[in-house]
Amino acid sequence: MMTLSWAFQQTYLLTCLPAEAAAIMSLSIPLLVLTNHLLLVWSAAVGLNQQDDAPVLELSFQSLDYRNVLHWKLQPNPSDVVLFSVQYKIYGDKQWTDVRHCQNISHLLCDLSGETADPMEWYYAQVQVSTNGDISEWALSSRFHPQWESSFSPPQIRLNVTEQSIVVRVRPPRTPLRRADGRRIPVTKYQRLNFRIYLTHDNIEEEQHEIEDCTRELIILNLNPRTTFCLQAETLVPRRGKASPRGPKTCVTTL
Repeated sequence: MMTLSWAFQQTYLLTCLPAEAAAIMSLSIPLLVLTNHLLLVWSAAVGLNQQDDAPVLELSFQSLDYRNVLHWKLQPNPSDVVLFSVQYKIYGDKQWTDVRHCQNISHLLCDLSGETADPMEWYYAQVQVSTNGDISEWALSSRFHPQWESSFSPPQIRLNVTEQSIVVRVRPPRTPLRRADGRRIPVTKYQRLNFRIYLTHDNIEEEQHEIEDCTRELIILNLNPRTTFCLQAETLVPRRGKASPRGPKTCVTTL
C-alpha cells in the first residue's frame, strides 16, 4: 500500500474540505511547520549542550609549607583514554596561562608551587579534560590564597645538653622555592610563626615553652642531672589560631 507524503496529505485534505475549513487549515499548516522546525532546532541545541558539558570535576588546592598542589577527582570508564590540561591566572588578570608541566597529563594533580609563588596573591586554576580525543569545557577552581590557606609542618629541632639544661635550636619548615644559591627558602620568610616546645620525662609532660620564629633558640634550665628528657615541637600560626601536628620525639640525657 502506498504511503502518502506529509505535504501531499495536507494538499489532499485542503482540496477535499469545505472552503471555510480549508481556510483555517491553510493557516495552521505553516504554524505546524514552524513549530516542528523550532522543536528540531531546540532539540539539536540541547544535544549540543549535553555533548559540550564539562565533566564533573571536584577541584581543590592543598598547600603544605607553600607547596601548592591542585587536586581533582574524576571517575572515567576504564576503557577511556583521559588526559588533563591545567591553566592558572592571578585574580584580576584576564588571560589564562598554560602550566607547561601539566598539559595532557594522566594523573589527578598538578604542582603549582612555582606558578603561585607569591603567597600574598589570589589565584585561580582551571582544568580541561580530553576523553578519547573529545575536549571538555574548562572546570574552574575556587579562589586560592596561599598565605591564608597553607598548612605547616612541625619544625626540626637540634638539642645540646649540659649538666642541668638543654639547648633547643629550631629549624623552621622549608618551602619548595629556592634561593639563588639553591637553598630552600624557610616559610618564615612569608609567614610569621611561633614554635611550641614540649618537654616530657617518663612520658609525663613537664613543661611547655613558646618561642617566636626570630628567636630560633630556647634554653631549658634547672633540670635534674643524669635524667632522660624527650622533646617535641609544633608550628603555630598566631594569625589563624592553628597549629601543626607535633613532630617526632627527640630524647637526650642531661649530664
